Parts: sequence; structure tokens; C-alpha cells
Amino acid sequence: MLHLVIAEAELELVPKAILDHPAVVNHARRRGKRPDEILLDSTYHHAAIKKLPDGERRGRPDIVHICLLNALESIANKEGKLRIYVHTRNDEVIHIKPETRIPRNYNRFVGLMESLFRDRVVPRGLELLRIEEKSLGELVEELNPDGVFVMHEEGKPTKPKDFGKILGGLENPLVIVGGFPHGDFRSETPGEKISIYEAPLMAWAVVNEVIINFEHWVP
Repeated sequence: MLHLVIAEAELELVPKAILDHPAVVNHARRRGKRPDEILLDSTYHHAAIKKLPDGERRGRPDIVHICLLNALESIANKEGKLRIYVHTRNDEVIHIKPETRIPRNYNRFVGLMESLFRDRVVPRGLELLRIEEKSLGELVEELNPDGVFVMHEEGKPTKPKDFGKILGGLENPLVIVGGFPHGDFRSETPGEKISIYEAPLMAWAVVNEVIINFEHWVP
């Protein structure tokens, strides 16, 4: 079983500090929602986000959306060999059941995430998605993997197929992929740092490479 964590994902509701910013207020009004009910999104809230700490990397739900679409549709997931989690910048963890079908339409995905932040589970009863307060370290400890790997530009150079072989040789490996557009992890991240390419890759490209090469070595 491969555990895949999209870590420090830039997925959050609009912070209190910018709830009254015109860019946020106007966008919320157009959507018929309160400013504190909508996801922070750099596409619409760029002027407001510049006022936040780490503003250059925040408001990127699209990264999580693409990563989840790719991971949940993978062969590994369909065959029950993958578990996916999203850890947010605010130390929340989203648990995702393998049978979950993430909306392909981005606006519908945003609405789903907003419902999750409000209700803590969606849909009620099935609980395909569940969010709780938990740090990345606590999640790793809870899963108790026999190997933890952090995908990192400055990690040990490893060909994707060789990394897949390493994962395939373990019973319960865990791979951490940063869910932010650029920069480094904001806090110390447990695990061995691995680099599968000589240049930076987007998070969803890393997710694809990890899963596909893992599949090659798992019966």
C-alpha cells in the first residue's frame, strides 16, 4: 500500500485579515456567499493575497485539484494499492476514500472543498472526504510507514523507475509531495529527500511519476 500525501497544500478559506478586501467581497457577492465561506484563490484574490504572509504562494486550490484527479484515476488507486491525503498549510488533514470521484470541473471542485471546510465531512453519511486538525508529523506517525520519502529538488538524485522499485519493495511506504507552487516546505518534513529530475516539476507531474513507477513494481 502506497500512502501519498499532498503536503502544505495552499488550500484554505479566505483568512480573516483580508475578509473585507474589495477583491474578496466582490467575488463572494458574485457567488452568493459570505467572504468567510469561500476558498482563497489567487486568480480572483491576487490583490488581497499580496497583503498576506507568504502571499506569493497562497491561494492555489488548482494544484490540489489536478493532483487528486490524477491520483484517484490511477490504476494503483483502482486496484486498492493507494491511499491519498491532503495536508494543508494550516495543519489540517483531508482523508480521501479511494472510491471518491473528484469533480473534473474546477468550479465544482471549489464548491466541494468549501462544503468540506464548513461541514467537516462530505457527503454526510458516506464521508468520502473528511477533514480534521492534524499536523504532517502526526499523520506520518498515525500511518506508521516502513519508509518515508519527501520529493524535493535538492534530494538524492534517483531515476523514477529506481524510486518505483524502492517503493515496490516496501510494505507500507509513504511519499510526501509539496502542494504549493514554488519554494520549500515551511517546516521540517520527516523522511528521506528524493529528487527524480534535474529541474523543478509541478506537483501533479511528480504525483504521476511516483504512482506510475510504483505500479511497475507492484504485482
